[in-house]
Amino acid sequence: MAFPFLNQELAIDLGTANTVIFQHDQIVLNEPSIVAIDNNTGKCIALGQKAKLMHERVNPGIKTIRPLRDGVIADFNAAEMMIRGFVRAVNKKRSPFFTPNLKVVVGIPSGSTEVEIRAVRDSSEHAGAREVHLIYEPMAAAMGIGLDVESPVGNMVVDIGGGTTEIAVISLGGIVVQESIRTAGDVFTSDIQYYLRQQHNIKVGEITAEKIKINVGAVTTSLDEEPEPFVVRGPNLMTAHPIDATVTYAEIAQCLDKSISKIETAILHVLEQTPPELYADIVERGIFLSGGGSLLRGIAHRFSENVNIPFIVAEDPLCAVARGTCLALKNTSHYSFLMR
Repeated sequence: MAFPFLNQELAIDLGTANTVIFQHDQIVLNEPSIVAIDNNTGKCIALGQKAKLMHERVNPGIKTIRPLRDGVIADFNAAEMMIRGFVRAVNKKRSPFFTPNLKVVVGIPSGSTEVEIRAVRDSSEHAGAREVHLIYEPMAAAMGIGLDVESPVGNMVVDIGGGTTEIAVISLGGIVVQESIRTAGDVFTSDIQYYLRQQHNIKVGEITAEKIKINVGAVTTSLDEEPEPFVVRGPNLMTAHPIDATVTYAEIAQCLDKSISKIETAILHVLEQTPPELYADIVERGIFLSGGGSLLRGIAHRFSENVNIPFIVAEDPLCAVARGTCLALKNTSHYSFLMR
């Protein structure tokens, strides 16, 4: 290329909860996937963390939108604004006189329909990308964890994100069996909100429920290290008076039980369909967990007990998909599983 500085390559993990962008093997952006829009002008007034601070706290003139629901684009315009804004934020240090020739690799859920795939591609192109490659998230997660996806052995990955849980068996650079279910981080958050309404008679928002999940989120009552109970403040549903509720990890394990069981069922369903030779590899190597949901306390232990196969939580589960997308970006011509 005559002007290499005019070429730019970005690996984007477009998540329901967070968007992570890698460039030159480094995280250059990690922001919540949320946009704040002025209702009168339709213009974007804040992105990412700034928009998240406004979420559930805005006046009628401003609305906050999460462009992705269940891992796929639900609001095309907002998604385009968000991608464009994030790419601009990454390009802040570049010369304003040149628009870089942008090449991106974007992670998408393995259960995406043709329409959903086209929405991601179109949003990326409208945001300024000249060359768009797509990679299925479980494949990217496997690469990000450090598995050799092209070897003739079976690797199994469970990626519990914000909108979807992706379960896949990978061998020889392809997905042999996969299942994508819409039980993931967002469902856990609404489970916690529902539980607090029912059991503590207290109303909490999405952000507070998220804090509870981070501080005392667990999926089993037998933990080696028990987190301190979390105190929540909010309005009483009957009187609207402020009340405090103390939430323990055991309560959260109980309220998330149904959703975690759905993920277990999906894992067993994928294992049932796995060819016997690959199944033997998986039993030997274990099943790898990635995504924010794998940070719930005791999740690997619970799955290992119920499925009778060892589960291993990836080293940096939140960035596994983004890191794998970054590896794919380095050699787009080599990897046959990339979609253009």
